[in-house]
Amino acid sequence: MIDLNYTSDMEKAMQASHGMGYAEYGQKLDQRLAVEKKRELEYQQSRTIITEFDRMVHR
Repeated sequence: MIDLNYTSDMEKAMQASHGMGYAEYGQKLDQRLAVEKKRELEYQQSRTIITEFDRMVHR
């Protein structure tokens, strides 16, 4: 188990986004890996959108 510091708002966001709390996230490696994989995919998608937007703006 990893020691995590988080606020009640962070806990609510984790529940809403991933369907689990920080306690479960900290205890289960497979759950942590799934969350981090999803976060990485969402980050890559946002970077693609930003790149496309920049291209449209700077034509």
